[in-house]
Amino acid sequence: MMRSLFSAVSGLRTHQTRMDVIGNNVANVNTPGFKSSRVTFQEVFSQTLRGASSPSDIDREARGGVNPMQVGLGVTTASIDTNHSSGNLQPTSRMTDVAIEGSGFFVVQDGSTPAFTRVGAFDTDGDGILVDSEGRKVLGWVADPTGALPVDKSEDLLTPIRIAIGSNMPAQATTLIKWDKNLDAQAVEGTVKTCPVTVFDSQGATHAVTITFEKTANPNEWTWTASGVPGITGDGVLTFDTNGALISATGTAGATPPTFSFTPVGTATVTVELVFDSVTQVAGPSTVAAPVVNGCSTGTLESFTFDSKGVISGFYSNGRTRVLGQLAIANFANPGGLLKMGKSLYRQSNNSGAPDIGEAGTSGRGTVAPCSLEMSNVDLAEEFTQMIITQRGFQANSRIITVADELLQELVSLKR
Repeated sequence: MMRSLFSAVSGLRTHQTRMDVIGNNVANVNTPGFKSSRVTFQEVFSQTLRGASSPSDIDREARGGVNPMQVGLGVTTASIDTNHSSGNLQPTSRMTDVAIEGSGFFVVQDGSTPAFTRVGAFDTDGDGILVDSEGRKVLGWVADPTGALPVDKSEDLLTPIRIAIGSNMPAQATTLIKWDKNLDAQAVEGTVKTCPVTVFDSQGATHAVTITFEKTANPNEWTWTASGVPGITGDGVLTFDTNGALISATGTAGATPPTFSFTPVGTATVTVELVFDSVTQVAGPSTVAAPVVNGCSTGTLESFTFDSKGVISGFYSNGRTRVLGQLAIANFANPGGLLKMGKSLYRQSNNSGAPDIGEAGTSGRGTVAPCSLEMSNVDLAEEFTQMIITQRGFQANSRIITVADELLQELVSLKR
């Protein structure tokens, strides 16, 4: 009699646990990045009333084996599992909102140890540091002043990412011009083609330089000359083969690589290397152009964006774009083993495995979706269905207690 009471009580407890989990799932149906949980049950120890016996060794035809006789003692919670499937992505208009499409977690600094989250509702603080809603710093890799990211993207090099709107990009003098397009192979001797180029000095001032190309008596040769700025020096020769491919490009007095230079008032000498590797000489209009000119004036950071690999590119008022950093993405061999710490944070546990930290889109890590947030993966239809099942299970167990109580009452009344 008492066994049925204890079994029913265990049923009430486990169904209450399941209802607690369902309630938490439903409560977080609109929580960004929330991962739903489920409860599974298992029976507890069974009391053996009679053991099993094998068929008689003396006379197997006379007596067969007997199965064990056991009475179960109730139910207990077997596991509470986290469903780490991805939620739907919700587009937003915030530059600092990001989501992960696929597996992986963002890495944030929580005290002396890293924590992990699927919630990419980030912002920048007063120092321009990328932080989450609780002020925890988002970790990744920071680019150097030239915009180059570290080659070694290990956990040891993780650092808070800084995106300071209004920060300055210093002026950079032009040092390289790359040319492409074509010089007409049918041009006659003395044909001239000019191309204006804007060049920056070390203070960011612009200078209008003109490069003049002139066909020589040699059918496969053109000269180039730099002009347009006081004191500018630089000239040379471009030589092509009979197929129109560049053989050589020389500068003043046959120097290589070809360069021109000038000294603006009050600044350092500007020396610019000319790269003609992509210039051809075939029949057709002369359309030589300089699509790549480095150097820039002073600029301020106006906006930024994330790409699918989590690379952050900053856009400056001087028209330049420079890489600022890259988000780190952590993956785990067993995400279900992570410890929930509240506030949408997870920590490594003994059964989650060590974090495998690297860039998005590599080694099984998901990609980054800019201007988006991952929504909760709670399925309300499933939760309400489980709620009904759990409610009926709870009611059935409570009915067992009621009936057992009535039987005990009958037993007690036998004395009268």
